[in-house]
Amino acid sequence: MELPGDLTELLSIPSVSAQPAHATDMRACAEWLQRRFTRAGLTAEILPTGGHPLVFAQRQIDPGLPTVLIYGHYDVQPPEPLELWHTPPFEPTVREGKVYARGASDNKGQFYCHLRAVEDLGADLAVNVKFLIEGEEEIGSQNLERFIRANQEL
Repeated sequence: MELPGDLTELLSIPSVSAQPAHATDMRACAEWLQRRFTRAGLTAEILPTGGHPLVFAQRQIDPGLPTVLIYGHYDVQPPEPLELWHTPPFEPTVREGKVYARGASDNKGQFYCHLRAVEDLGADLAVNVKFLIEGEEEIGSQNLERFIRANQEL
């Protein structure tokens, strides 16, 4: 099994929200997501939160249709202790049909599947879709509630 190149790119970004040394990686991951959502045909923007930014993307088909909100997070737990990894945490590897990388299942791989489903459905999509992908879930989502209250129109 070979991973899609864009999933490999996403999993390779060390978006560790708990470590200040990764602040530029956090921003790079948000920018990568904005580009990828845009490439999939959604409008996407990076929005400030008071901490790490979040990415909001949407495809509005018809205001009369239901809207599905997909929540996720692009931040990951610190990978230490590194000696417990069989392969480097930010070098995605497939072993026995499973993907190994920090964030592969929590949560980059999860929302990537949703993004690909929306992209692959294309014109057959029968609902409006909104993605809210935050960068602080692994440190308690300390700015999320305030952001939501201030941006209810989204």
